[in-house]
Amino acid sequence: MLPATVPQSTTRTLKFTPPVPACMDYTLGIDGSDRTAAGGTSILLVHPSTGETDRIDTNFLREDTDHFLVISTRTTAREVRQKLDYYDVDDSRAVILDTLSVERGYSRRSSDRVHYVSAPDDVAGIVEQAERFFEEHDGKLRVSFDSITELAYYAGEAEARKAVERLVDLVDEHDAVALFHLSDEVHDDDTETGYRDLFDVVVDLDVDGNVDIVE
Repeated sequence: MLPATVPQSTTRTLKFTPPVPACMDYTLGIDGSDRTAAGGTSILLVHPSTGETDRIDTNFLREDTDHFLVISTRTTAREVRQKLDYYDVDDSRAVILDTLSVERGYSRRSSDRVHYVSAPDDVAGIVEQAERFFEEHDGKLRVSFDSITELAYYAGEAEARKAVERLVDLVDEHDAVALFHLSDEVHDDDTETGYRDLFDVVVDLDVDGNVDIVE
């Protein structure tokens, strides 16, 4: 008599796939506009040398954000803080990267909220500090880069472009939004066109303070 066959039990392994987080939307806050942008968006502000960039910049930083990084190649950390205070931006959320004080011979004392690089043309240091900001902060994050033109003055157009490209990638990777300043009176047409093509949104500011947003 053949023995009865005992069915073997089987164990099924269930694979858990974590949900993909929804992409954050940000209010741009540029010139009173109610436009929004998805996380990962980098914006180019093209302006004349006499343009009201501080107004555009601080409106952008004031809107819905948990932390923001100001990369300043044009003014010192002290001047950035004065600008934030004048335009009533909550600087408790600010981290400032000052690339200029070393050039001017000012004393520099780093803290949790103020950092410095070794020289105005230290593009590697700028990118490293931006990476650090994203590693250490969560939530809605914004970056202001003021300005590409000044960085190109110190580091050259090619090195400035490489740094900007890396920063744009970081903004995308970390679901942040960023505003980069570029003077339209300094760079040649090919350079300016190249930057316009790199960014998701371009904001043109004219000498009268009028704004045109191109997506």
